[in-house]
Amino acid sequence: MNKPITYIAVILWVALIFYFSHQPASESNELSTAITEVIVTAVEKVAPHSDFLVGNINHFVRKNAHFFIYLVLGVLVIRSLHLSGVDRYKAGILALFICILYAISDELHQLVVPGRGAQMRDVLIDSAGAFVGIGIYVAILFRTRVDG
Repeated sequence: MNKPITYIAVILWVALIFYFSHQPASESNELSTAITEVIVTAVEKVAPHSDFLVGNINHFVRKNAHFFIYLVLGVLVIRSLHLSGVDRYKAGILALFICILYAISDELHQLVVPGRGAQMRDVLIDSAGAFVGIGIYVAILFRTRVDG
């Protein structure tokens, strides 16, 4: 993947995050509830006697979505920086800094979205996701350089 494509991927992913964050609370909850229902249905097929209530795990699904979406952002940002010639460790620190700043700006953006608000806990979850994504990328990069 060449540099311009990696930057485009970052921009598109950031736009997707912005799109989700710009949804009013009611729309956002409808989306996460629909996803939660799909998960509950799948789990009930595997374990038919489970008693999962959508409302009980919807919060869990929402917070995991934060983690996952920023894990991907972390990978995309460090990949872009690395392909631009930034040393992998400096790229990791810079990528984490960029992801944390975006997580903060994303939460601040939600202050103007109907029914939404800024949550420090979400910034921490987002940052943890970015950190894990960046860590996975660095580990894979290190592993391929050692083996290759």
